[in-house]
Amino acid sequence: MPDGPAPNADAPVYDWDVTTAGDRRGYIDPHALSELWFHTGTACNLACPFCLEGSKPGDTRLGLMTLADVRPFIDEALDIGVEQFSFTGGEPFVARDFVKILHYAADRRPCLVLTNATLPLIRRLHDIERLKRTRHPIQFRVSIDYLTADEHDAGRGQGSFAAALEGVKALRKLGFAVSVARQRKNGEDMHAVDAAYRDFFADLTGADTPTIVSFPDFKPPFSDGAVPEITEACMTTYHDEASRRDFMCAFSKMVVKQDGQMCVYACTLVDDDRQYDLGGTLRAAMERRVKLGHHRCYSCFAYGASCSERST
Repeated sequence: MPDGPAPNADAPVYDWDVTTAGDRRGYIDPHALSELWFHTGTACNLACPFCLEGSKPGDTRLGLMTLADVRPFIDEALDIGVEQFSFTGGEPFVARDFVKILHYAADRRPCLVLTNATLPLIRRLHDIERLKRTRHPIQFRVSIDYLTADEHDAGRGQGSFAAALEGVKALRKLGFAVSVARQRKNGEDMHAVDAAYRDFFADLTGADTPTIVSFPDFKPPFSDGAVPEITEACMTTYHDEASRRDFMCAFSKMVVKQDGQMCVYACTLVDDDRQYDLGGTLRAAMERRVKLGHHRCYSCFAYGASCSERST
């Protein structure tokens, strides 16, 4: 791997530049930082076996962030034109400083928070209510894997479905916008399932039908996904300049805390592979070409998978 950084010891090993067939690997050149993500840490109150982060109570693979950790990256992002801050985990509300972090960020740009909307969020609703007075709006995306308690709770634990719905209703009552993330089943009629979700949540909250974001199975961290490799020819045959700009690594980056150090990764889906660690500053990260070698890159290439709700 002549140009890429060293991979995690646990991550599948592959050549950064060349596919196993000897073709030049496909890549994305970043064009602008319109959205900056923060991974608040892999600690979570739940332990879902399908979690792409491998999150669970007390997990330390990625460390919990403090306001002091985050502030320099927010300030740097503002200097280079960022339009939105987004937060994921783990469960962000497990981080003690998260409400302070969110207040600092939302006073500067609109924010999106990914959450399971269960006990950590519910316990902090009084603090969350104060966030209504930030300069910019905060939107929450709540994970509701399936529309029945039996299916949802099978992965997230007994009572998780009811708790998440309580969280959704509480956030809507406070006046926050809420979107929903769900699991995508193989062979499903995606449009029909999305429509069922919109109807369900319109009835639940009496509000406008929410945005529904569906995800395939990304597999747990360090998985060796059996997917086709993406070549340079793939990126020019099946994509054009406009569609390449829709890849998250073209317009966003994610900040993580790894082994006590803050670093910038190419996107929200590759923090289990240090080949995608692009350095310690956003400016440095935006100068780095991103090779599409991680198995989750194929979901972006083939299906347009994206954690973002922004239009590029």
